[in-house]
Amino acid sequence: MLDVVRLRVLVAIARRGSLTAAARELHYSQPSVSHHLARLEAETGAKLVQRAGRGIRLTEAGKLLADRAADIISRLDATADELAAHVGLQSGRVRLAAFPSALGTFIPKAATLLKQSHPGLRLQLTETEPPEALRLLRAGRVDVAVMFRYDDTAPEDSGIQMIHLLDDPSHLVSPATAGQSAGQSAGQSAGQSTEDSAEECADLGAHADASWIAGCDRCRGHLLDICAKAGFVPRISFTSDDIVAVQALVAAGMGLTVLPGLALAAHLNKDVQVSIVPGSIRHVYAAVYGDPPHQPATEALLNALRQSLQPLG
Repeated sequence: MLDVVRLRVLVAIARRGSLTAAARELHYSQPSVSHHLARLEAETGAKLVQRAGRGIRLTEAGKLLADRAADIISRLDATADELAAHVGLQSGRVRLAAFPSALGTFIPKAATLLKQSHPGLRLQLTETEPPEALRLLRAGRVDVAVMFRYDDTAPEDSGIQMIHLLDDPSHLVSPATAGQSAGQSAGQSAGQSTEDSAEECADLGAHADASWIAGCDRCRGHLLDICAKAGFVPRISFTSDDIVAVQALVAAGMGLTVLPGLALAAHLNKDVQVSIVPGSIRHVYAAVYGDPPHQPATEALLNALRQSLQPLG
């Protein structure tokens, strides 16, 4: 049977790229790290590392074992935290992955609510886009993944449960004109459904000849899709997934863009104006692995997420 301590050593070597750095991370001596690595190679019968100049690198067998070991250790650590959490949620850890505009809006409030209700429970946050968040959830490296989809299809893995949090409408962002203020509507509509907002609706087709600014791959795909529905292919002049930079470019007259309400709630440039894009909503979910009942720490986090969104709903 493989020794967990030695697997931790291999994972640290893979992460740090040297025996010295791995020893420093684990608070071991370098000879101790070398010893554990040698014993692990003896246990597996495989060469796990090889010299590369002044450093070392993992062999293919080493990479395979390190990847599997990282998942195993993550699940062991999660199990230890869950057991601690069962004792009245007085200690332990709960891990959340979320996309940037969620981290910039409702998740800080959820973190505050969680701390107030369970001060001994430590929240660990990871910023990442939905595909990676789901990968982390499947691997057992996070307990909850806050993610979004532009459709209502279920994830490919039937073991993942999707808990709806809110519907986030898309907005056309254009340079502000005289007498118009960006804050008149964007802050009100962010996080609301189309039906709940009295904001002016955008006619994308009227901007078919404009230059456009695209975001990340998923957001770019969404922009192409809604423009196609409006009858044109957008001429994309710039690409950036930084909502501050994108809005600054729009304010400077470099093009138009489409941003979700949460992104505008996180940051709104005073020199842009926004109007809602009819029928363009991304659905925001909290994804968890497995059917309820969930672990107490996970359920506490889900409750905090729901409560944090009550003012937006």
